[in-house]
Amino acid sequence: MKKHLCSLIVIAGLIYACGSNKSAPSLPAAPSVKVEMTASLAEGKSLYEGSCARCHQLYKPSDFNAQAWKPIVARMQKKAQLSDEQGMKIYNYLTSGVE
Repeated sequence: MKKHLCSLIVIAGLIYACGSNKSAPSLPAAPSVKVEMTASLAEGKSLYEGSCARCHQLYKPSDFNAQAWKPIVARMQKKAQLSDEQGMKIYNYLTSGVE
């Protein structure tokens, strides 16, 4: 009985000593995809900088994700009196990944 108890203590000690407090290695960041600035995206950027900056400081496109930008652009499009086409160009620019 004593032998088994000592064996268990030794095994438990080995398992504890071999354990690691280190966290799992993090995965490498996904490579960013380079998006080309098209004429439509450039127009969206121009509309964003020209229309939105008249009333407030501009946010970086990366400050919000596509889902968050949708209601922001819809709300501000009305205030800035922009057409649906202009609002969509701004939204496409903001969510394109081009900065």
